[in-house]
Amino acid sequence: MLTDLSRAQMVGVWCAAVVVIAACGVVAGASVSFDNGALLLVVGLMPPAVMLAVWRGAPPLTVAELLHSVDESPKEARS
Repeated sequence: MLTDLSRAQMVGVWCAAVVVIAACGVVAGASVSFDNGALLLVVGLMPPAVMLAVWRGAPPLTVAELLHSVDESPKEARS
């Protein structure tokens, strides 16, 4: 299931979840102050930032894969 999601979709889901949790907190009567807002901002933005920094694309090629790709040449060039 998670293989079908892109990084942008994962960040969007995370931010939507944080907004929903914050809205539920406000509806339930939680006090909204500067400290709570700063904490919510850090909780909402830090995990997606770390995820985008750590989650890279495909792993780099190994030495064997590099040598194999260089070794293969078109059959016409061999004749």
